[in-house]
Amino acid sequence: MKNITFYGRFEADILAGRKTITLREASDADFAAGDQVRVSRYEDDVFFCNIEIIAITPVQFADLNDQHAIQENMTLAELKQVISEIYPGLNELFMIEFRLL
Repeated sequence: MKNITFYGRFEADILAGRKTITLREASDADFAAGDQVRVSRYEDDVFFCNIEIIAITPVQFADLNDQHAIQENMTLAELKQVISEIYPGLNELFMIEFRLL
């Protein structure tokens, strides 16, 4: 089973089904639809759930919109700020859609 990590601040949203996508750089998007993935916190690698990948779609930073923000359970301004902090200057992202198993 493949692994993915999320910052701990997203754990509750993932477990509640409020966060259904993640935006990653290419090196963090090596998944395919149907993959079942083990999820842990980035800070301490503690496992907290399994997810199934639904789809991976390329998206440009400039094309992020309110729908992406809703799927991330934040405002568009918050989403762009978080992405800019995690991936400064990166324009090409990959949207990984997932569901909780």
